[in-house]
Amino acid sequence: MSWDEANGLKIFAGRNMIELAMKISRHLGLPLGAARTDRFPDGELIVRIEEDVRGRDCFVVLSTCGPVNDNLMELLIFADSLRRASARRITAVIPYFGYGRQDRKDRGRTPITAKLVANLITTAGFDRVLALDLHAAQIQGFFDLPVDHLAAGSVLLPHLSNLFTQGSAPLTVVSPDVGNMKIAEKYAELLNADLAVIYKRRISGSEVVSTQIVGDVQGRTVLMVDDLISTGSTICAAAQLLQKAGAGAMYVAASHGVFVGPATERIKDSPIERVVVTNSIPDNGRLAPIADKVDVICVSKLFADAINHIHKNQSVSALFRSFAESKR
Repeated sequence: MSWDEANGLKIFAGRNMIELAMKISRHLGLPLGAARTDRFPDGELIVRIEEDVRGRDCFVVLSTCGPVNDNLMELLIFADSLRRASARRITAVIPYFGYGRQDRKDRGRTPITAKLVANLITTAGFDRVLALDLHAAQIQGFFDLPVDHLAAGSVLLPHLSNLFTQGSAPLTVVSPDVGNMKIAEKYAELLNADLAVIYKRRISGSEVVSTQIVGDVQGRTVLMVDDLISTGSTICAAAQLLQKAGAGAMYVAASHGVFVGPATERIKDSPIERVVVTNSIPDNGRLAPIADKVDVICVSKLFADAINHIHKNQSVSALFRSFAESKR
């Protein structure tokens, strides 16, 4: 990107995304924007923009992962700070969208918090959102502003292709639940693999029972694909079921490695050989117990290309056409 093309473009980072934002900035040939987030003694946050942004096209990189409420509040304050500094356009770059699993009423008297968060982001002053693999595609419609929805599959697929070499056992892509079937089907198509699905029943927020496999896995290499790994209950229960069904080597690919609670211990003790995730959520030492089982794929180039296209008013979906229609 030439200086003339970059003129007016600014990339800022929330506290939890400085490393990823710096990589994005390097891809674009830009310095990271100068901003600082401080915490008052009573816990309140303040975001100070420390350079001129008047008339600039500003992008704020911040995942609303844990601590979710702190990071969400920082994102909202960033928008207000930039808006009051007369930025021309402000885009929320959200590698991981917290509260995304609260996207519908699955029982009476419960909130749709994903919609509430979308309203807050809109009201805070953002002009558009750039996100990676929202938990459900319909969340795009929760925002009353443009949303560019990136697919992590475009960066995960080349790495996965290298894992499954010629001469290895036949490959079956497995969806660990019915809701993820469309994405699993796309991976199976692109990896020239067979497809299977597991029926699961969720007992609680951290406990899942997988009961039945539809498809052939006996003696085959298995790749389970999902949008995120949280407590690890879904994939580990599925791995136990696949092992009983005679599956061979087991791999897992997910866009977001949330890894909370007993997740790392569950994966460490499971028959899963390899887990592939992106760096949409910072490690902060969470992955140390399973470092020998995890590959973390960087999404900085994908975000840099998307930001460049947005800045130039070009198509973003052209960056991942093979996965553009696979959102569940």
